[in-house]
Amino acid sequence: MAMNQQNKTVLKLVGVVVTMGALAWASVPFYDWFCRVTGFGGATSVAEAGSDVILEKTIKVRFDASKERDFPWEFKPMQRQMEIRIGETGLAFYEAYNPTDRPIAGAASYNVTPYEAGGFFTKIDCFCFEEQVLQPGERVTMPVSFYVDPEIVTDRDAKYVHSITLSYTFHEIDLPEETASLVGTNETEVN
Repeated sequence: MAMNQQNKTVLKLVGVVVTMGALAWASVPFYDWFCRVTGFGGATSVAEAGSDVILEKTIKVRFDASKERDFPWEFKPMQRQMEIRIGETGLAFYEAYNPTDRPIAGAASYNVTPYEAGGFFTKIDCFCFEEQVLQPGERVTMPVSFYVDPEIVTDRDAKYVHSITLSYTFHEIDLPEETASLVGTNETEVN
C-alpha cells in the first residue's frame, strides 16, 4: 500500500512539473498578446491605414534610440520630436549605420511611454516589423508611420497625456541564411 501511495505522489509531482512547464512556455506569447491588446507596458497597436478622424488637439511625440550593449551599429532618430494633431498620420525617420567590415543583422524592439498611451499609439508601417541587414559601411534611413488614436482624449487615464515617447532598441540577431551563405561564399573566394 505504501508503494501505491508513493506512485500517486510521484505522478502528482510530475503533473505539477509538466503543468508549470506548460504555463512557463505559454506565458511569453500570452503576455505579448495581452500587452498588444491592452497597450500595457507601452505596447502599440498596428493598423493598415491612418485614422478616419483627425482632431484639432495636438500631442507631442518624442523619439528615442538605443542599442544593445556591444551592438556595433550607430542608431539614432533623425528628429527628436514632432507635434501632430491627434488622429493625423505622422512620419518619422531613424538612421542606422554599420561601421564594421561585415554584414550585421539587427531587430528593433520598441515601447511607448507613458504606458497609458501605448494602446492609443498606432503604427501603420515600421522598420521594426522586419529584421534589418546592413552591409559593411552601409547607412540607411528607416521610416515609421503612425498616428495617435483619437479615443485617447476620452480614456480615463490617457486623456491627461500631452506627450508620448517612442523608443527603439536595436539588438543583433543571426544573419538570414541567404546573407550568411553569401558571406561564407565570399570568404571562400578570398581564401
